[in-house]
Amino acid sequence: MPRPAWKPAPVRTWFVATAVLFALFPFIRPLRGDGPVSGGDGRVPAEWPAPTPPPAEALADSQENMRPYVQPISDTDVTIELIPIPGGTFRMGSPDSEAERSEDEGPQTEVTVSPFWMGKFEITWDQYDIWNEKIDVIRRDLSGRKPTALDQLVDGMTRPTEPYTDMSFGFGRGKYPAICMTQHAAKSYCQWLSAKTGFYYRLPTEAEWEYACRAGTTTAYSFGDDPAELDDYAVFIENSDDQYEIVGTKKPNPWGLHDMHGNVSEWVLDQYHQDTYAKRADQAVENPLAIPSTLYPRVVRGGGWDNDADRLRSAARIASDESWKEQDPQIPQSIWYHTDALSVGFRIVRPLQVPTAEEKATKWEKSDPPQIDE
Repeated sequence: MPRPAWKPAPVRTWFVATAVLFALFPFIRPLRGDGPVSGGDGRVPAEWPAPTPPPAEALADSQENMRPYVQPISDTDVTIELIPIPGGTFRMGSPDSEAERSEDEGPQTEVTVSPFWMGKFEITWDQYDIWNEKIDVIRRDLSGRKPTALDQLVDGMTRPTEPYTDMSFGFGRGKYPAICMTQHAAKSYCQWLSAKTGFYYRLPTEAEWEYACRAGTTTAYSFGDDPAELDDYAVFIENSDDQYEIVGTKKPNPWGLHDMHGNVSEWVLDQYHQDTYAKRADQAVENPLAIPSTLYPRVVRGGGWDNDADRLRSAARIASDESWKEQDPQIPQSIWYHTDALSVGFRIVRPLQVPTAEEKATKWEKSDPPQIDE
């Protein structure tokens, strides 16, 4: 039998007594310029307005030339570190012999993943708030710099409505991981960041996430099978002091990624199906994606500060649930915030090969069914 759905820790802050009525929230607007894409250097379509010149390390025409790089965000002093993840084939899911495994993790399937870069850390509040609170626009206005054509494109993109309360719930902002966003919000951030930087960013697929988490290992965790070692690698229920921690305080996995186990669970693109792997049995699959067709459930990975050790395993899958908005007082409930998901965040990826306009849409707006009910 499948294990009961996980429910995030309850919010420990009193909610406002009277809810503010909000108008219907707009759908995410697609970016303009879905014409031909550029070559294999990882940049978005050439007809978009030119962004700030990218770091040299970010340009690569092959997997062999991929290097770690630091992505600047214009009009801010904030950056995002990315690590190259080589393409390859692995066994996705867990074997029957793995302790504490769930039925939805099997049978194991052979999956091939193309090369990509992945955020070294989970997206932090200082990175998220540039978009979430329009800090880039505010700083540009204060500096007196006139907006460019690119600025006008980016400024016209949909951003979240103001939350009714501080969505960090007093846990800390800055270098702490951003939390409580819906998958729609996380994808919208990626779309904004792509326009802002000139590179195509998105959420990882479930297969990409597990491949990067395992980093070539076949054990329950990227460091081995013994959960007693988790304290060195993860922020979880036994060491978290009931909240998340600044990103990167624990040891990285073999590919240099921090907090793939614990701290906060991470959104991926896929719809959750308990029988996903069963449907792929005896097949060799390349770059799989379960495109969402309903708002719930969708997949988060890695486990968080309020999870037991078994939920932090490389193969463990967690399904989103409507209860993640249980204490949202807004009418209608927000498409941007999950008030009860205090241990859910995300990290970004950038594929080496730029997708077609149709593939791009699939991983941005087309993987969002109507959002009005989210």
